[in-house]
Amino acid sequence: MKPYRIEDGKFRLKDFDPDDTNGFKGNKEQALAELAKLGDKLSSLQNLLYAEKKHRLLVVLQALDAGGKDGTIRVVFDRVNPTGVKVASFGVPSQEEQAHDYLWRVHQKVPAKGELVIFNRSHYEDVLVVRVKKLLPKKVWERRYRHIREFERMLGEEGCTILKFFLHISVDEQKKRLQERLDDPEKRWKFKKSDLEDRALWGEYMNAFEDAIRETSTDYAPWYVIPANHNWFRNWLVSHLIVKALEDMKMKFPDPEEGLKGAKIK
Repeated sequence: MKPYRIEDGKFRLKDFDPDDTNGFKGNKEQALAELAKLGDKLSSLQNLLYAEKKHRLLVVLQALDAGGKDGTIRVVFDRVNPTGVKVASFGVPSQEEQAHDYLWRVHQKVPAKGELVIFNRSHYEDVLVVRVKKLLPKKVWERRYRHIREFERMLGEEGCTILKFFLHISVDEQKKRLQERLDDPEKRWKFKKSDLEDRALWGEYMNAFEDAIRETSTDYAPWYVIPANHNWFRNWLVSHLIVKALEDMKMKFPDPEEGLKGAKIK
């Protein structure tokens, strides 16, 4: 998984191929078979995480429009027990949220002990959208890289494992997906005119993502660039990385109450 983890401050998104399928070489059937096994592992490990209540896992998903955040959540977490798993989305801040610092609303959604939380968009919107749309001056959003690093360091030191995934699609793949969304009556509700405005700013968004990833990929909260033109490979890679992180926690079930050995239910 090392090629996808960002550890080099000189990295460029142009060096990552959105069509990459690693060793599968386009073998979708093999990936789907492995994905099913990973789903079973994830289900068991999440149950263990919830039972032990010592660790917590935060999964951050970021992407451009049609990058596959919803699809990733739907497929990767299909087999988990909803108890102990939460999804948090971050849209335009409410009036109350705007009255606080920009991380206030985020901190309320981080996982408690035993929980797995998925951020569908996240605090990174505050160094992406605000930059590209020029909602705040550079001196304001630029210092937020430091804020975010320290916020995530604190979470890590308090026992939260953080995985951050940028779902990387090509400009042509986005065009295809947006058109499919527009043409499908059951998906058209997801299409917004602002999607076209954001698409026109593709280059600016790529620069913003690149800088944000470079500035905030750390040992305690690493970024992974996930090739996402192929949904099946995207789902396999994200699943693999989450399962590995949970396995590395070396969890075990709590000891049962004393006096239960040999008990019979009447």
